[in-house]
Amino acid sequence: MKLKPKITIADHFAQMEDPRIDRTKRHKLIDIITIAVCAVICGADSWVAIEIYGCAKYEWLKTFLELPNGIPSHDTFARVFAQINPEQFQSCFVNWMKSIQKVTAGEVVAIDGKTLCGYYDKSNDQRAIQMVSAWASTNKLVLGQVKVDENSNEITAIPELLKVLELSGCIVTIDAIGCQKEIVKLITQQNADYVITLKKNQGNLYDEVEKLFKSGISNSFQGIETSTYKTEEMGHGRHEIRHYVMLTEIGSRLDPESVWSNFNSVGMVESVRSLDGKTTVETRYFISSLEENAEKFANCVRSHWGIENSLHWILDVALREDDCRIRKDNAPQNFAVLRQIAVNVLGEDKRVKLGIKNKQFLAVMDNKYLERVLGID
Repeated sequence: MKLKPKITIADHFAQMEDPRIDRTKRHKLIDIITIAVCAVICGADSWVAIEIYGCAKYEWLKTFLELPNGIPSHDTFARVFAQINPEQFQSCFVNWMKSIQKVTAGEVVAIDGKTLCGYYDKSNDQRAIQMVSAWASTNKLVLGQVKVDENSNEITAIPELLKVLELSGCIVTIDAIGCQKEIVKLITQQNADYVITLKKNQGNLYDEVEKLFKSGISNSFQGIETSTYKTEEMGHGRHEIRHYVMLTEIGSRLDPESVWSNFNSVGMVESVRSLDGKTTVETRYFISSLEENAEKFANCVRSHWGIENSLHWILDVALREDDCRIRKDNAPQNFAVLRQIAVNVLGEDKRVKLGIKNKQFLAVMDNKYLERVLGID
């Protein structure tokens, strides 16, 4: 008897165009995609591993897949994922994630890039590729990702990512490379706020902001709406104090021609770190659409760091992304989507108090658990 899932993978990937010519279609595209999704959730990190998973789980997979010619070979998985349109695959992934959980009002969405080191192949003069991802910090979900063009950088990729996301009511955080007028405009057009690190080479704006804070410190910020917040952390021989200062209602002073959309405030973070008897001080500046609330500003800054500690760490340590040697055509981008599906569905399951790696082990051992994280139980 076939399973009757509430929502199947096929529902989300039904619009995918099959890149194969008719004579090569021994296996249904949705069967290939579904097996790959399940396998990567369970820890598969190569096409051979996906084939092995499919063969081991054949009887279970047959309960909801047609599999007219059995389990595809690893060469078939490699060939198909190298040809699949990565933009379409990404779009299906984004739509699936939207169905899992809507981002909540005030959610901090961190946008950041990550290099896929395993794609680098010196012998074939093949450079490592870079992906830009959007991470919902509170819900711990990957909302979407795009590949950075080989001849460009994140500045061109970030707008493409913003266009496919639903950000209304969220606060978008980006590091200094995203400090661009067009990027800020795209964020505010979606009725979202932003906190963006200010670049030192951003015209005169950086100098003006730095001058404003220095003069404000000397005169106790007289005549300027000011909010402050402080955090202190100790552990493993490290002592760090962070001072957050937020100045509001300064848009007309720093941006009289209103070239920056919804420019309402600037923020400063001064980090004083003591480690092994040495003390270092780092100061960074930010532009923002937020109103006066230094604690909220501090949460946004710290949440942005979370994309490194949460998403990137999981991809590197648990899913071994940097060790992956999949390099042909569109395959690296599409396999990156498979990993991010795994991060989301395993992270979304809160009923089992385990880390991602142990959840993967449980999913490969227990089909019922895998059905649950896929939402088909």
